[in-house]
Amino acid sequence: MLTIAVLSGGTSGEREISLQSGAEVLAALDPRRYKVIALDPRVDLARLVELAPSLDMALVIMHGRGGEDGCLQGLLDLLGVPYQCSGVLGCALAMNKVLSKVIYRTKELPVAADIVLHRGQVAQAEHLISTHLGWPAVVKPANEGSSLGVSIVHNEQELTAALELAFTLDELILVEEFLNGLEVTAAVLGNRDLWALPLVEIVPPPRSFFDFTAKYSGLSQEICPARISGRTGELIQDMAIRAHQALQLKGYSRSDFILHADKGPILLETNPIPGMTAGSLLPLAARSAGLSFSQLLDKLIELALESETGAKRG
Repeated sequence: MLTIAVLSGGTSGEREISLQSGAEVLAALDPRRYKVIALDPRVDLARLVELAPSLDMALVIMHGRGGEDGCLQGLLDLLGVPYQCSGVLGCALAMNKVLSKVIYRTKELPVAADIVLHRGQVAQAEHLISTHLGWPAVVKPANEGSSLGVSIVHNEQELTAALELAFTLDELILVEEFLNGLEVTAAVLGNRDLWALPLVEIVPPPRSFFDFTAKYSGLSQEICPARISGRTGELIQDMAIRAHQALQLKGYSRSDFILHADKGPILLETNPIPGMTAGSLLPLAARSAGLSFSQLLDKLIELALESETGAKRG
């Protein structure tokens, strides 16, 4: 029987979603196969260190800063505890939307045009957007998940409020051209041998986009498999695999796309630790591929231990 720590909670703005995901993971793990210990890094880091020698692995069910950005992964590496998600480098790169787009471009993955703003550049923001992007535009913090702090702006007045919101969460802001189109997400499983799961089509509420509220309110419609042609779907799945590889990810990831009428699929970002609630997109894609939630967790545990074995052999 494997002894597994399920890590959820933390201190980010996605704490409650992480706790919900962690609770559902705990309920889905087979007690005949696993001895499970629930830990919240906000209060249980000392206990994690104490228990580390007795742990076979950890399931990091964390989102946002301190859990998805490489920090917790670095601690687990120091403790010698394997885990199911990407390592320090992969998580840090995927979490930073500015750096990840630099890498996407080097791999010729299509992304939205953008400008990067530091806190002291607010005065120039309107001119830069008008000159390089046009309106509307999308404002987002560089290092947040679940669309926290993301706004669609149409003019200077909306821009001012959006920048104030984004800068409460980060010192670095990404402003992108607004691309209207079908929202699609593509999950990938694997370490070296990668498997792209069926695509999920996302239909946000009317006059909305897939922001934090739309993600977790249950108001969005999520359709799997996505209602797109086989050739386009295969292209998006291939791009998701290439993004996974480009960011040095392992275990699993989920990349988000806009299917633009003229430009085709545009890669928005890649999530190194996708959500794991009953309503999350990765479990939905896995079910469509024939994997129950419990089987998906078994697969992630298998991949984590496979990766650890490979690292020791290397």
